[in-house]
Amino acid sequence: MSMSIIERTINDVTVLDLEGNLALDENARFRKYVTGAIEAGARKLIVNLANVKYIDSCGLGELISCYATLHQVDGHVKLLHLNNRLQHLLSITKLDSVFETFDSEPAAVSSFAPCAERIEEAAHRSM
Repeated sequence: MSMSIIERTINDVTVLDLEGNLALDENARFRKYVTGAIEAGARKLIVNLANVKYIDSCGLGELISCYATLHQVDGHVKLLHLNNRLQHLLSITKLDSVFETFDSEPAAVSSFAPCAERIEEAAHRSM
């Protein structure tokens, strides 16, 4: 199955919605999107994996490469909507300590806000 990627922006956060498999034959497409987003100035990236059925070791390597590339330019990548298999894969490879993962897009987007903004936002919601 060929992978498709839809890029969208929420405030200053770039979201990549992936669909299909993140595997050896699709890594170049994923890398192209990530590189293009970084070259366009993206420093806050969310990779939405809700519609990704399978990730192989090469796909996992691409996620790590994405993390490292963004880290070099003071950027951050966060993962959204991981299926049970991918959560298990991150756990056994200890990558769950590297990647922040989220089940909610609003939570993932707001996690990029500075700590003071998040505290203020939470205070407004509780009123």
